[in-house]
Amino acid sequence: MAGVRVVTLAPNLPGPVAAARLAALGADVVKVEPPSGDLLAMACPPYYAALAEGQRVRVIDLKGAAGRTELEELLRDADLLLTSSRPAALAKLGLGFADLAARHPRLAQVAIVGEVADPEHPGHDLTYQAAAGTLQPPAMPPVPWADMAGAERAVAEALLALAIVDRTGRGVLRTVGLGDVVADLAAPLRHGLTGPGAPLGGALPQYAIHAAAEGHVAVAALEPHFLGRLIDELGLGPDEAAALASGDGAALAEALRGRTAAQWAAWAAERDLPIAEVRRPG
Repeated sequence: MAGVRVVTLAPNLPGPVAAARLAALGADVVKVEPPSGDLLAMACPPYYAALAEGQRVRVIDLKGAAGRTELEELLRDADLLLTSSRPAALAKLGLGFADLAARHPRLAQVAIVGEVADPEHPGHDLTYQAAAGTLQPPAMPPVPWADMAGAERAVAEALLALAIVDRTGRGVLRTVGLGDVVADLAAPLRHGLTGPGAPLGGALPQYAIHAAAEGHVAVAALEPHFLGRLIDELGLGPDEAAALASGDGAALAEALRGRTAAQWAAWAAERDLPIAEVRRPG
């Protein structure tokens, strides 16, 4: 994306993640922040710094005429605008797509909203995951899936928008709904592929999390050749192998309690088996 100029007005998490990805792909990114700053910088300074690396950060008060003029100067040379405000808020600033298209006819815009069907509806990653059924109360989600996957989709939409402008010569608006994205991520759960008792939810002992002598291991010997190699390397007998193939993981669980998780990871690496130590974040 060398030579592509991006202006981002999107704070918090999905916008900065998307902007960082675009910058990593070679785009020239200008990050515009209000005088109050980006909440991400206050919540997690190291992560904010990592995502903003390589970008030019400009503090602009868009509520004032001088600030809007300064933004217009940036947009005059920009190829792509990334936003994450609700449409009504953008319209108040004269940044609705129709207004932008009149002033910058070749500008592509990617708008990150909560839901495509109802972009004014308030929400955040937590509420989008709640609606999608990806939470396990009372635990909080360890990864903000709506925000992170939404950022990746925003990058895809940005690339598509730029391609459309290149082909048609006219600016285009592409909208990403974070709630829609996490609903797509939850499709395996809705269809019964994942979740308690599902094929990828623990029903298959060869694709499950097991306790080791210390810690836990993730075993993913899903394909027959991996399962066969696992059985052979563990020295399981014919009866134990048959039981494992039929969904009885007692012999496998007993075998895995014989080493630590770290030892099993090293053992598996030597045998080209998909087994990993379950590590804590951080």
